[in-house]
Amino acid sequence: MTLAYSFPTPQVHAYHNPTRRSHFQIKRKPNRTHHFLLIPTSSPSSFLFSCSSFPLTYSDSTLQFRHNHLLSTDGNFVVEDLGAAVEEEASQTAARVFVQEPPWLFLKGLLMQEEEMRRKEEEMRRKEKEREKYNWLRRRQIEAETEAWQKMVEEYRELEREMRQKMLAPNLPHVKALLLGWFEPFRTVVEAEQKAHRARSKKQQESIAPHVDDLPSDKVAVIVMHKMMAMVMENEEGCVQLVHAAVHIGMAVEQEVRIHKFIEGRKASRSNKIEADAEDSLDSDKEKQSNHLNSLIKKSRLKEVQMILKKEEGSSWSRDTQAKLGSRLIELLVDTAYVHSPVKQFGDTPPDIRPAFRHCFKAAPWHPGQKFSKKYGVIQCDPLVLVGLEQCAKHMFIPYMPMLVPPKKWKGYDKGGHFFLPSYIMRTHGSRKQQDVMKSVNAAQMQKVFEALDILGNTKWRVNKRVLGVVESIWAGGGNIAGLVNCKDVPLPDKPPVEDLKLIQEWKCGLRKAKKINMERHSLRCDTELKLSVARKMKDEEGFYYPHNLDFRGRAYPMHPHLNHLGSDLCRGLLEFAEGKPLGKGGLRWLKIHLANLYAGGIEKLSYDGRLAFIENHINDIIDSADNPVNGNRWWLTAEDPFQCLTACINLSEALKSSSPNSFISHLPIHQDGSCNGLQHYAALGRNELEAAAVNLVAKEKPADVYTEIALRVYDIMRRDSSKDPDTFPNALLAKVLIDQIDRKLVKQTVMTSVYGVTFIGAREQIKRRLEEKGVINDDRLLYAAACYAAKVTLAALGEVFEAARGIMSWLGDCAKVIASENQAVCWTTPLGLPVLQPYCKTERYQIRTSLQLLALQREGSAVSVKKQKSAFPPNFVHSLDSSHMMMTALACNDAGLCFAGVHDSFWTHPCDVEKMNQILREKFVELYNMPILENLLEGFETTYPGLAFPSLPKRGEFDLEKVLDSPYFFN
Repeated sequence: MTLAYSFPTPQVHAYHNPTRRSHFQIKRKPNRTHHFLLIPTSSPSSFLFSCSSFPLTYSDSTLQFRHNHLLSTDGNFVVEDLGAAVEEEASQTAARVFVQEPPWLFLKGLLMQEEEMRRKEEEMRRKEKEREKYNWLRRRQIEAETEAWQKMVEEYRELEREMRQKMLAPNLPHVKALLLGWFEPFRTVVEAEQKAHRARSKKQQESIAPHVDDLPSDKVAVIVMHKMMAMVMENEEGCVQLVHAAVHIGMAVEQEVRIHKFIEGRKASRSNKIEADAEDSLDSDKEKQSNHLNSLIKKSRLKEVQMILKKEEGSSWSRDTQAKLGSRLIELLVDTAYVHSPVKQFGDTPPDIRPAFRHCFKAAPWHPGQKFSKKYGVIQCDPLVLVGLEQCAKHMFIPYMPMLVPPKKWKGYDKGGHFFLPSYIMRTHGSRKQQDVMKSVNAAQMQKVFEALDILGNTKWRVNKRVLGVVESIWAGGGNIAGLVNCKDVPLPDKPPVEDLKLIQEWKCGLRKAKKINMERHSLRCDTELKLSVARKMKDEEGFYYPHNLDFRGRAYPMHPHLNHLGSDLCRGLLEFAEGKPLGKGGLRWLKIHLANLYAGGIEKLSYDGRLAFIENHINDIIDSADNPVNGNRWWLTAEDPFQCLTACINLSEALKSSSPNSFISHLPIHQDGSCNGLQHYAALGRNELEAAAVNLVAKEKPADVYTEIALRVYDIMRRDSSKDPDTFPNALLAKVLIDQIDRKLVKQTVMTSVYGVTFIGAREQIKRRLEEKGVINDDRLLYAAACYAAKVTLAALGEVFEAARGIMSWLGDCAKVIASENQAVCWTTPLGLPVLQPYCKTERYQIRTSLQLLALQREGSAVSVKKQKSAFPPNFVHSLDSSHMMMTALACNDAGLCFAGVHDSFWTHPCDVEKMNQILREKFVELYNMPILENLLEGFETTYPGLAFPSLPKRGEFDLEKVLDSPYFFN
């Protein structure tokens, strides 16, 4: 009998085994797969063979069988005459046969290996492309930081060449034409000043214009012109205090000197390189250093460049030096910059040419709201300079633009952020004490703070082009909708034709108001143009990043000042995450809730189901807003945050129109905001049940609204007061005037800032502005009296509801008073290790003589301000806690793979990740307040200020923090 199965030929190896019975063996190699099975029967003369094509597992590593013929001549796996095999095997030498996998499996393995190699090669190519792209973006970023001013110089040079060749001034925007006209005369006088500077004695150099020759004259000219125009744009009246302008120009020059001192070198020496003699050896060395640094920059070897620059840069310039240099450069600009009237003139009259800037003195109060004033030296620009100024922001130099690549990781006080632009982890505003604290702190202690800032800085953003197009359309049409300022000024009232005293007074009052409104509009137009200018420059970038640093309380801010997610509704509507994620079922739900929150108008105070129902009822409005935002029914304009609402409408509309809404890729950040977050922190500190419930630390069917609750209490108090006799209670008349104007909006800002130490004066001004917006009270005196009364009642209502919070605020203030009374600044360490020092000291004024006038500068004095130290400590301490909560959440979200952005007490992520972020932020809040925060603060005070007696800790309630985990409206 012959039983055969077609298999590729196995390899047979002889193997002698004296300890076992002689036979042939088929040995399975360890961890290899066989694709056949041989099973002997109980009869020695007959075998049943079974073949299998699937992997087999068995306990014995050797399968034995007897045979007399294993291989056929054609290479097939054949077993025949098995009965004879039994008799024959005794006389044969024992042998073992190893059967390897058949070649078709080997080929399969080769194919799998090739596929794996192909995938690896593709991955390597992808990584190589990403590396090349990153290096390209990095080079662009370095050029933007190191060559921005030089490019502007070259642009002016090119415009001058064009003007000379064509014998005609190029068609330029107003401000660009002005700057081009000033450039060459100003550059010439700066160059002359530099030559005169070198001829002066060292003492004269330091007193007149120190460091004036550290940069080429053309670069100095461009810096001064642009800085001066930027400061004029920021000021409503077209003037800027001389001391402010001088210091800022001095700082700008110093910054550029540090970046380019050895990168640029002296270009004149390059053409004379062969003729250089021994006297020019120093210039030659500088040129070699410059070429070397340029080479390193092109190779992106930044660390070497930074080390060389750090060795050469020396110490920072003093404020005196900055002011003297800036003052001298401003004086030169005033002497050389002119404007001429475009009005047609008669041939026999001289042209109307006048200075663009003039130095004069102007009376102004020391601080806003003060009655007495002091004369300050100012630089006033001519009205012709202001004409069309707000339309020319795109031609102005904007420093600290968003970065094209992730920022440097923070590793110290001045180690992180931008590659070359000066970057400091804390905004100290010149406080030496704060700088010393931050420089001396151990890096290990700050590690979590560094990591949190890096996470915020690594969030990739992009410009929403569709929304930008809508904004541009509205702006080109004159603005005045969706929160955009009106592009036109209000007309000034005509002077009355008769000399009536009352009419003249009314006219003067109306004229002042109109001019004030126009100055405010001018400032807002400039601000809008700056934001749009940045958006236009960044709109074609795949993505960009915002390096973050801290204020002294620990709150994080983007270093770019204009277009960022901490800004207005316009800024937030223009920005979205560069990375997109599928919505998912939960993300679609959160997108709808987010849209309802942005619409606001009370909708945000409904339950989640109520908000979802609102969106479902307005689906047609939402789709119309997305499809035709400018010429449709414009439902989005009725929202409190119109541009953000429009962005959400577009996102939701596109998702609903897609074949699978849950799979739609969304780039929209979804916000989760704290409910009066300052009071939430006080409620957690005080463990007060009622206060915790008032600010949504406890689960409810719909969110509690503390602002509405306070407004109702204010209404009740005024209703009682209005029924009293005006003769014995004068406020009864005010209560009658205000009774119908009490609403949530009137008290919201005062309630929100009460935990941050708002004073009666601050509350009065807040409520006064809200009453002015309502426009019911037109008499200024009555308006002032009503605001005073409303502020008093609002603060009283707050004290009734948040008694425990007031107790903690008082305890914090008392502790600060104890410390400050010993002439020491209050300092503490946040839960994440950030050292905080309150910088409030009595300033010392001193004078320096400049080429224009005596300038009065201020510096940090040795005596602390006891009043400011006490009043500011409670809000500053709470700010340090909310910043700790935000950073803890950022770290945990990053570990969970979430994209995260934080705006103090508002946390942002993709729609699909909102549920996970909500869980994390609640867990981190509970983790934060499970720490003995007040006990640690008191212990730190007793350690830092030994010998001082501090008041005992305030009493606290029994609120269970774990309830926060189950509160759906804690952040919502």
